[in-house]
Amino acid sequence: MAAIEVILVDRYDRPTGRMEKLEVHEKGLLHRAVTVYVFNSRRELLLQQRANGKYHCGGLWSNTTCGHPFPQESTQHAAERRLLEEMGLRLTLHPVFELSYNLPMGNGLIEHEYGHVYFAFSDELPKPDPQEAEGWRYASLGDIQQEVQAHPERFTPWFLYTFTRIPAEFKQFTTQRLAG
Repeated sequence: MAAIEVILVDRYDRPTGRMEKLEVHEKGLLHRAVTVYVFNSRRELLLQQRANGKYHCGGLWSNTTCGHPFPQESTQHAAERRLLEEMGLRLTLHPVFELSYNLPMGNGLIEHEYGHVYFAFSDELPKPDPQEAEGWRYASLGDIQQEVQAHPERFTPWFLYTFTRIPAEFKQFTTQRLAG
C-alpha cells in the first residue's frame, strides 16, 4: 500500500509542504483536514462508529466522516470523496466554518489539524465501508450533548472539540437549510 501524503499548513491554512500521514500524526505537525456532518430531515446528526482496525480511535463515535485532502486536492473534493469512501453517500456539501486544534490521541499520535467543516442534508441511509466504520446512527443534537457530557470517552477527541465549538450560525444554518 502506497504511503498517503497530507498537506502541511501554517496557522492561516497556507500550504508549507507535504508529509506521510502517519508521520505527521506522530510528530504532531499542523496539516489540513476535512470534517463532515450529515443531518436528516428530523434534524438528527449521522454519527459514525469508527472501525476497530483504524490506527487510532477505533470503536469510538465521531462525526459522519473526516479525512485529509491529498496534495493538489480541494477541501470540497476531499470531503465529498471521504463521505463516499467511508459512508457510501454522494451528497452536496456546504462549507460552514474552519477551525484549528491540537489534540493528543492517547497512543502517541497527535491530531494537529486545520479543519474545514462541511454539512450536508439527506435522508439517504449510509452504506458504510466496514474498513472505515463499523456502525452508524442518527441522534438529535440534544441527545448527543447529553451523551458527550455523560460519556466523553465514547467519542473521538476531534468530535468532542468540534461539536462543543459549533458557532451559533451552525444551528441557524441547519434550521434554515432543513426548513427550505
